[in-house]
Amino acid sequence: MSVTTTVEENHRKDPSSPDKEAEKRKQRWVFWERKWRRLDYFKLTASLFVHSMALLAPFYFSWSALWVTFLFYTIGGLGITVSYHRNLAHRSFKVPKWLEYLLAYCALLAIQGDPIDWVSTHRYHHQFTDSERDPHSPKEGFWFSHLLWIYDSAYLVTKCGRRTNVDDLKRQWFYRFLQKTVLFHILGLGIILFYLGGMSFVTWGMGVGAALEVHVTCLINSLCHVWGTRTWKTNDTSRNVWWLSVFSFGESWHNNHHAFESSARQGLEWWQIDISWYIVRFLEIIGLAYDVKLPTESQRRRMAIVR
Repeated sequence: MSVTTTVEENHRKDPSSPDKEAEKRKQRWVFWERKWRRLDYFKLTASLFVHSMALLAPFYFSWSALWVTFLFYTIGGLGITVSYHRNLAHRSFKVPKWLEYLLAYCALLAIQGDPIDWVSTHRYHHQFTDSERDPHSPKEGFWFSHLLWIYDSAYLVTKCGRRTNVDDLKRQWFYRFLQKTVLFHILGLGIILFYLGGMSFVTWGMGVGAALEVHVTCLINSLCHVWGTRTWKTNDTSRNVWWLSVFSFGESWHNNHHAFESSARQGLEWWQIDISWYIVRFLEIIGLAYDVKLPTESQRRRMAIVR
């Protein structure tokens, strides 16, 4: 039975459908008039910690801490784009299990959640893009799509159902382990940074580095659905935002991505910078990545907007 059928059957049994609930939620701020779950408190606490550390960072400046910021942003960011997004969510390429798990662990340290949670939400986004059941559509407000949706897990379940779209990850012990122990890994990272460089490394790494990466990721959900250019005929509001491509490691070629979701390459033209694709291509050249998916010429002709 498909995920969509299961969710729809549940909605027929429940008079409170996602559409009605979405309309109600649009009329109120996400922080009020709802029941907070433990997961919501956990995510809000993590977000407040990251942003608080970023605000404290100027008081603990050091040149070595800037390198920590760069490393944190790069390793965590590429973990999100290469592992969580292209490898796990879309299966656009394959790598040996040891490398798959290593890349996923790098993504975990970006403080954006465990693989099961992240991948499930993203798959639902593509399944219900810009509809009432999209987990983070800008149609419910720019700031909702940017950040506020993260703190309302009950609303996500109401719209999309349970996380039944990631059974491929749930079957693997490593991803179940990360889901149950994510907090300990983040705490461990903080202890290591503090041991190596005190509050300077903590504030510039887990503060500035993590905050920048979180907001760049969130800009893909918000900005890349309201501003930019369109090259392909997709049934959504996805846009390409060229100036964000370097900071997002190629993720901001978002119209390209929605046109060819399973493509490992999102910067489809030679001039479209896509650092994540460069990593995947390098892994392919040295024999570590295989079954790399790219759009065919016939697919590109069919999806192209005629100017």
